This record gives sequence, C-alpha cells and structure tokens, in this order.
Amino acid sequence: MIWDWSAFFHYLHSPYLLTGAAVSLGLSMGAMLIGLVFGCCAAMMRMSERRWIRTPASAYVWLFRGTPVLVQLIIIYTGLPQLGIKLGVLASALIGLGVNEGAYLAEIIRSGIMAVPKGQFEAASALGIPFLITLRKVVLPQAIRIVIPPMTSNCVSLFKDTSLASTVALPELLKEAQDAQAFYANPSPLIGMAVIYILFLWPMVRLVSLLERRFAAEKHR
Repeated sequence: MIWDWSAFFHYLHSPYLLTGAAVSLGLSMGAMLIGLVFGCCAAMMRMSERRWIRTPASAYVWLFRGTPVLVQLIIIYTGLPQLGIKLGVLASALIGLGVNEGAYLAEIIRSGIMAVPKGQFEAASALGIPFLITLRKVVLPQAIRIVIPPMTSNCVSLFKDTSLASTVALPELLKEAQDAQAFYANPSPLIGMAVIYILFLWPMVRLVSLLERRFAAEKHR
C-alpha cells in the first residue's frame, strides 16, 4: 500500500467517512441523552436516606463504572438474545453507551450537588421550603455551574467511545474507515478518520479548558 495525498483528500470527504461521522455524532448525542436520564435518576437515588433506594443506584454505578464499556456492548448485543431480548445494532450501541455514560454522570451530578454548601439546604428547610423546590431553585442552579466542565469532558470521551460500536457492526466512523481501507487497499481512509475525530473533538477540548478557567476565576473572586 502506497501513501497517496490525492486519495487522502478524496477519502476525507467521501460518503464512507461522512456517513460514519454522522452516525458517530448521532450516536454520541443519543447516548448522552440516555446517560443524562440515568445519571440524574441514579444521583438522586444515591442521595436518598432510604437504603432500599440508595443501594440499587450504588450497585448500578459500581457495575457500569467497574467494567469495560466494550464488554458491556458485547454482552448487550450477544448476551441479551440468549434471554430472548433481541436488539438491533443501533439500539445495542445506544443502550450500551448511554447506560455506561449514566453511571459516570451520576457521580458527576451527585458531586456537584454535594459541593453546594450544606447550610443552604438547612436554611431552606428552616424556612419550610420543600426539598424538591430547594433542589430546583436553590441547589441545582449552583450545581450546574460546577458540573458543566466535567460533563463537557465526558462528552469528548463519549464521542471517542462511539468507535467501540464497530464491534457490534454499527457503521460508525471507525467501521466505515476500515471498510473503505479494505475496499480500496489504501491506508488513507484511516488517516482521514483520525482527521475527522480531531475536527470534531478539538473545539470541545478547547471549550472544556475555557469553562474550567472561567469557573475557576469566578470561584476565586
């Protein structure tokens, strides 16, 4: 295989890579939405004083943070059909990445809420303000500012993790680049894939840095 610059620029905007990039972007956005739902629910459950509510959420976070997401994807795609639950490649990838992301977001959200001074909960309780209203109007606006940088960083990691969906034959960016490489017998599609990843992720990495610096400056004012 010989390197060819003209082939590189051709593959960079070829239907193979553009289709794969669109699938990867849609997959990461869908998985993030699923992760937010699971993460918020698990975070609230983990903060409960009732053990029977707190324990299942803790077990969920421990399990999905403690095992590789690749293993989880394989189990969902190949293991669940053994139990009579058959999912397509897209559904398997969405559920696998989303549920895994939820375990990480649960800890981020919980730590953000716990970072709000406890006295604000106590003051609201002394004024007779219900807990959910305190959470929504007093605590969450402050917690959101704390969790935005790590959540944005998680978005970067999630987009990179979409490449693992190639193991369940989802035609995302990596899978399309590998197919193009095999079809044309040229390494250019893989390099084009790397360039697309950089084009997508560099602005997000810069955004994380800017948010961290901004919030750090506000904190020290």
